[in-house]
Amino acid sequence: PRSPALDLERVAAHVLGNGLRVRLLPDPGSGTLSCYTFFQVGSRNERLGRTGISHLFEHMMFNGSERYGPKEFDRVLEARGGSSNAYTSTDVTAYYEDFAAEALPTVLDLESDRMRSLRITPETLEQERQVVKEERRLRTDNSVFGLMEEQLEALVFQAHPYRWPVIGWMEDIERIAREDCLEFFRTYYAPGNAALYLVGDLDPEATLRQVEEAYGGIPAG
Repeated sequence: PRSPALDLERVAAHVLGNGLRVRLLPDPGSGTLSCYTFFQVGSRNERLGRTGISHLFEHMMFNGSERYGPKEFDRVLEARGGSSNAYTSTDVTAYYEDFAAEALPTVLDLESDRMRSLRITPETLEQERQVVKEERRLRTDNSVFGLMEEQLEALVFQAHPYRWPVIGWMEDIERIAREDCLEFFRTYYAPGNAALYLVGDLDPEATLRQVEEAYGGIPAG
């Protein structure tokens, strides 16, 4: 049987003073929550010579912030029974977590901390650069389908930023500098360019207060 259509009237929508869009959908009794943070930036926002920085930056977001050290994000979340992942597309970069409802304050603390004060060091940049280069070798350079898809898109989109791959050209991945990452973070990773979605066992009013407390003090950018 076809599942019933989503009742959008149950979605609580709010915009914080710094521009962060918040959408809350309660599902009482489930005991779990899903949290998605969308940043309106993808490979289409890049320029030739710096392709791949959106995807590389997705990796950088797991390497520590003001109050959580490198790799602490996943360690803290998994200690509370949660899991996380992320993806980059041509148009958007998304970060998401699934967790028990009682872990919501921890998740909001983790996510807001890296939006506010991500650590970008030469060491972590070089580490993630090597990871992304290996990912490109596996999915594209050593894949007949990957190479074909990349060349086809470069041919079809002649005067459009979709013409370069989301993972970027290898030469560009190698030349991305820390200063490029700092500029990228300041430009795109701001509340005014983001949307936070929470779905699951939540009380909209109480959750909105928690979101406001966690994110309200981050500059709009």
